[in-house]
Amino acid sequence: MGLFPTPLARTVGRALLTPVWVLQLFTGYKSFLDNPLIGSRRLNGRGLHLARVRLADVLCRWRRRRLARHVRPDWIAAFERDGFVVIPDVVPPSDFPALRQAILSYEGHAREMTQGDAITRRLAVDPAMLARIPALRALLARPDIVALLHYVASFRTVPLHYIQTIVSHIGTVDADPQETLHADSFHSSLKSWLFLNPVAEDEGPFCFVRGSHRFTPARLQWERRRSLSDPRAIDRLSARGSPRVNDADLDAMGLPAAKGLAVAANTLVVADTVGFHARGASVKPGERVEIWSYARRNPFLPWLGGDLLSMPGIAERRVNWVWTLRDRFERRLGQPWKPVGLRRPADD
Repeated sequence: MGLFPTPLARTVGRALLTPVWVLQLFTGYKSFLDNPLIGSRRLNGRGLHLARVRLADVLCRWRRRRLARHVRPDWIAAFERDGFVVIPDVVPPSDFPALRQAILSYEGHAREMTQGDAITRRLAVDPAMLARIPALRALLARPDIVALLHYVASFRTVPLHYIQTIVSHIGTVDADPQETLHADSFHSSLKSWLFLNPVAEDEGPFCFVRGSHRFTPARLQWERRRSLSDPRAIDRLSARGSPRVNDADLDAMGLPAAKGLAVAANTLVVADTVGFHARGASVKPGERVEIWSYARRNPFLPWLGGDLLSMPGIAERRVNWVWTLRDRFERRLGQPWKPVGLRRPADD
């Protein structure tokens, strides 16, 4: 019957929730389905969604200009052109085998999620792991890498770091939603992958539509059109603010087809996931193991730092805190990441 089962309850409920919905307009909240202001075709017809997109983009580019002096010019050039940066042999080749072996042999509390025909396992890069693998701590603190992550995130913030394993073709017939081209939100955010194993083009590679991180006039027109859709009549992930795109959409925006990145082990990929991306299809069962990092802040903040959750002693504990919080309030927040006990990244 819903949260508010009677007309009177719905009226009172809307009155109580309206201030929350208004405040969400000034954050990265993105769901057209759960916030009737964000999903309002009347307001979006008057430019609400487009105004949020444009303001977030202006502030992002302004922050990046202030962060650029700390980043290698060739990395900036690659990012501005494509929306991602590929760095082969990011760890000195003489040091990489030991780091890889230390990560693959580390046993910690793991979580797993099943989507379609793939299982994703994550281990938090937490104080226990960093104490056991000093080389990992040194890598995540390396000034050139930190500067690049800050630049792409457009904030001086410490990402959430995980050891992530993706196992494909687990025997189900359901489609993997990660294999559909999509943007993560209406504003820029950071994801990065340091691949511990090589990944071929037919083994579930990271795919990206080059140049799709830019809000060109054609992209803005597309954003406006999609904001006028009834969120109850489109796919649920798009309605919740992670829009899916097809070939016709890319053509309308003047964008090329997505390209899968075949990479060698010890390759770092750093991307702005406001660009259209996906996990490529895998033609056979296999697994990817990677250091996976993620950062997304309120896009309307005009400052670079000020993230209390990035403070030492807090930053490396956040993943476990988030998991515990979602466990406790699973009915309200949801918790797709199920504990599976002590595991190594590639166990079972």
